[in-house]
Amino acid sequence: MLSVSGLTKRFGGFLAVNQVSFEVREGEILGLIGPNGSGKSTTFNLIAGALRPTAGSIRFKGGEIGGLSAHRICRNGIARTFQIPRPFRKLSLIENVTLAAYFGNGSSDRVEARRHAEEALALVGLPADPHTMTDGLGAAALKKLELARALATRPTLLLADESLGGLDASEMERAADLLESIRTRMRITIIWVEHIMGVLMRVVDRVIVLDHGEKIFEGLPRDAAHDPRVTEVYLGQRRT
Repeated sequence: MLSVSGLTKRFGGFLAVNQVSFEVREGEILGLIGPNGSGKSTTFNLIAGALRPTAGSIRFKGGEIGGLSAHRICRNGIARTFQIPRPFRKLSLIENVTLAAYFGNGSSDRVEARRHAEEALALVGLPADPHTMTDGLGAAALKKLELARALATRPTLLLADESLGGLDASEMERAADLLESIRTRMRITIIWVEHIMGVLMRVVDRVIVLDHGEKIFEGLPRDAAHDPRVTEVYLGQRRT
């Protein structure tokens, strides 16, 4: 579904991402992990069109998307969430999500956009009442709203950026279960960036580990925990 080859992003003399290559299979949940500054968010920004690659290729469903604008990539079927939700505070929940549906997937039908918004809100467990505003929403509800806005664009690939940040243990488990449910019910593929390793490793099918902009591991979650390079990155020492 998605093929990244030799992906590189240079900021002046700094290589944020350096020759990263991987493939994402249709229907899987792929974990993208690594310490702060490892290149995870830059990789997401390159795939989603917020940044242009310095070098390399990003192919989605057989077509090159590297360097396309964010709205064109979204309309091709890739949506993303952000670490810090920033809803339109003067709009209701349904208005926030309808706006994403209307502009995100290029629909010219406002009724259809509203229907997609209602479906997305129902899927994440938020009300579609036109009078429900974003004021007073807690961290978990804001994360759900961010997810609903992405889902309303009708993606086939979802880039989920730290969907568990700011949640307590029970909320984390429910959010992880929700991502699994979304994968099944909407038949979409997910790349998930997350720092809460215990929950992520329970959900993902495969994991990729970045460090200083380079890929140092790709494989099954259970194997990542025993890989000496991964251990060194997270614990600061190699296992003996």
